[in-house]
Amino acid sequence: MSREIKRSEPTDSEVILGILNGSKDVLERLYKAYFPMILQLVVMNNGTEDEAKDVFQESVIVLYDKVQSGNFELSSKLKTFIYSVCRRLWLKRLTYKSRNSGSIQDYEETLPVEEDIEQHEEKDRLFKQMETALVHLGEPCRTIIEDYYINNKSMQEICVKFGYTNADNAKNQKYKCLQRLKKIFFSDSK
Repeated sequence: MSREIKRSEPTDSEVILGILNGSKDVLERLYKAYFPMILQLVVMNNGTEDEAKDVFQESVIVLYDKVQSGNFELSSKLKTFIYSVCRRLWLKRLTYKSRNSGSIQDYEETLPVEEDIEQHEEKDRLFKQMETALVHLGEPCRTIIEDYYINNKSMQEICVKFGYTNADNAKNQKYKCLQRLKKIFFSDSK
């Protein structure tokens, strides 16, 4: 039985090529990957889920039009581009809403965009670094670490699976594997 890991988040070049080729699959993957970030932005700033969907849809249309025009140059990550467009669109809507109540300056302070983007990008970078470290860790360490930390298997289950004489030996092996993983992870960060 083969284990296939399917990336749900499309790369920036996949999205641009997908838009140029009219791929519906790429747009669906784009929606799944980035909409939760926009939903959080809008809902945390006095919006609704429907308003988040509208803003996200408008940002995809902006992206689509720019890519189709043929002179689109991406100067940041696509995720950052979409977030920035959605933020501007949302601020525009808040401005419109504020004509009847409050001021846009009230909302500007509640939208710390740069910090959000930096946090998302740092988390993404660390996840990718950990994924790479796990690949370089090799077997059986990778499976032991995944079984314990991701699949929540007990040391007794790991002991049986790998044929250790007792759970303490399995725990000792897990500790050694974890030390190797830390070494690989931190050597990649230099």
